[in-house]
Amino acid sequence: MAKIVKMRDIMTPNPVVARVPATRAEFLRLIAKTGITGMPVVNKEGKFVGMVTRRDILEKPNETQLSLIMRSRDEAPWVYEDSTVEEGAEILLKYGRRHMAILNHNDEVVGVVTPYDFMKVVKERKISSPVIDYVSSPCVPVYTKTPLKILLRLMIITKMNAFPVLNDDAKLVGIITDRDIFGKSYIDVSLNESKLGLGEDEDEWTWEGLKSVMKLVYMVADLKVPDISVEEAMIPNPTTVFERSPAYEAAKIMLKNRFSQLPIRDINDELISMVYDFDLVRAIIE
Repeated sequence: MAKIVKMRDIMTPNPVVARVPATRAEFLRLIAKTGITGMPVVNKEGKFVGMVTRRDILEKPNETQLSLIMRSRDEAPWVYEDSTVEEGAEILLKYGRRHMAILNHNDEVVGVVTPYDFMKVVKERKISSPVIDYVSSPCVPVYTKTPLKILLRLMIITKMNAFPVLNDDAKLVGIITDRDIFGKSYIDVSLNESKLGLGEDEDEWTWEGLKSVMKLVYMVADLKVPDISVEEAMIPNPTTVFERSPAYEAAKIMLKNRFSQLPIRDINDELISMVYDFDLVRAIIE
């Protein structure tokens, strides 16, 4: 019988939270400072009222008030800290979001959890079902010579953040994520005040934080993507997993390298799919 694990055992405690009332610009400033792209929202009394992520900004680009952008308590994934990881996994999968709030019984936020945190449980329980059994998302490979600008548009259209890269022989030679794209791109920070409404601030933004808002900048401002190919921005020779490998082996690799996804290869060493940490959350409840 599996050891009972509570959500408090896997959560990240004392998380950054957004507060309402607040504006869209204030939330973007918080992302830029912290590099955190999703967080719980609390009211003036410190009680949990919802969740907000970069994705919510993208889905409601014309809203200016955080209360209208965020997902309310009834629309967002959350559980109490003494809930089991099985209960938490079911809630996260139900809502299909990557950030979940963990509350105490006073409705105060005490932690956050993402699919990455659930990988600890998959690993520790040595869940041995083949990794291919948990794949639920489409795999969209791109060609090495694809222009980076085209890939960025593909990312926006598909809402996918990672793509395996194939060469002329259709062999896997790399992987590229939104962070790799933004790492090669340039943004005129002077556009922030006029386009994003961030304005000047006495605190310096972190580079990681700026990269976190670049996808938003692309939607409303002028992200300077260089005229280079995917091959020049990708991570070469990516770590992969065999289709029949146990789920816990994939979880172990993700935890060690802080990966959110892994390409899957077949017996002929051909790319056949991608598995994401979100997919492997299902291993906990099946």
